[in-house]
Amino acid sequence: MTASTASKTNRRRWWWGLMAVLAVGIAAYAVPPYLTGNPADSNVPIDPDLAMHYLSLAVHAVPGGLALIIGPLQFATRLRVSRPKLHRVLGRVYMISIVIASAAAVFAAAATLGGFAVQVAFYVLVAAWLYTLAKAYRCIRRGEVQLHRIWMIRNYTLTFAAVTLRVYLILGLQLKKSFTSLEFDQLYTASVWASILVNVLVAEYFIIQRTLAPLARRQQRRETTPVTTSAAAG
Repeated sequence: MTASTASKTNRRRWWWGLMAVLAVGIAAYAVPPYLTGNPADSNVPIDPDLAMHYLSLAVHAVPGGLALIIGPLQFATRLRVSRPKLHRVLGRVYMISIVIASAAAVFAAAATLGGFAVQVAFYVLVAAWLYTLAKAYRCIRRGEVQLHRIWMIRNYTLTFAAVTLRVYLILGLQLKKSFTSLEFDQLYTASVWASILVNVLVAEYFIIQRTLAPLARRQQRRETTPVTTSAAAG
C-alpha cells in the first residue's frame, strides 16, 4: 500500500467513524423520549387534537434510530467480508426498520405542526427513502453487489438526514442570535429541506468520485491493455 493510498484509507475511516459517532449520538438523543409513553417528553410539538400523533412519532423514531445505528456497520468492509451472515441479518433488520419508520412517518408528517413546506419535505423524504431501499433490495437479489452498494449509500444518506437536520438547526439557532428577525419556523423549514438536498448532493458526489470513477478507470485500463500489448508485439 502506497503512502497516498494509506492516507486516503485513513481519511475514509475517519469520516465513517465520525458518521457512526454522530448517528449513535443522535439516536441516543432522539429515541428515549418516545420510550417513556409520555407525550410531554416528545422532542417535537404534539398536536393535542390527534391522539395518535405521539404514537406515530414513537413508531417512527424507534426503528428509525435503529436503522441510523445499523447503517455504518453495513458499510464496514471488514465486517462485511468476515461476517457475511451478520451483514445479511443486519441488512434485513435495517430494511424492516425503514419500512416501519416510513409508514409511521406518513401519519406523523400529516400531523406535523411545522407547516405545509415541512410536510412536503417529509413526504419527499419518505418516498425517496422507500424507493432507494427497494432498488437496493432488488439489486442484491439479482446479485448486483456494486449497484446494491450504490443504492444503499443513497438510502443511508436519507436516513442520516435525521442527523444533519439537527446540525443545521443548531447552526440556525446560533445564527438567530445575530439575526433576531429570523423565526424558528423559518429555521426549521430550511433545516429540513437542507438535510435532504445537501445529503443527496454529497451522496452523489461520493458515488461518482469514489465508486463510479475508479470503476471507469479500471475498465479503461482493461480495454487499452490488449491494444498496447499487440502494438509492442508488432
